[in-house]
Amino acid sequence: MKPLVVLFITLAIGLLVTKLTGNYNPTLSAQIAMAVMLAFTAIGHFKFTHGMTMMIPAFIPFKKELVYLTGFIEIAAAIGLLVPATRTVVAWLLIVFFIVLLPANINAAVKHIDLEKGTFNGPGPKYLWFRVPLQILFIGWVYWSCLM
Repeated sequence: MKPLVVLFITLAIGLLVTKLTGNYNPTLSAQIAMAVMLAFTAIGHFKFTHGMTMMIPAFIPFKKELVYLTGFIEIAAAIGLLVPATRTVVAWLLIVFFIVLLPANINAAVKHIDLEKGTFNGPGPKYLWFRVPLQILFIGWVYWSCLM
């Protein structure tokens, strides 16, 4: 939920600033909003590492390293979305990244993982009713703001 709030608040600020400066640009505002959201979620990879390792299916090794790696990927993607020369490639890679992360989110929901506390007291499978559409929103957001 927090990433969605960050995304929409940043979008609203971007739209307001571009409108007030006479350079109204919804696409740029959406790109900046996604970059800020990615930077925000990347922080979670370093702050809530233990909980995030719990999200990764058991058969995948090097969980802690993978959580850190995905945090760095999110930071790199945030930067790449803001650089016109890399935006298209980064957008496609980010769409793949969002798809690849979905099984970890499903695993976390099924196991009731609370990633911030690193416990098994999370909201459970009902969380998927929010998370799956959220992933689809992120994918659509990147596609619309960077690839259209």
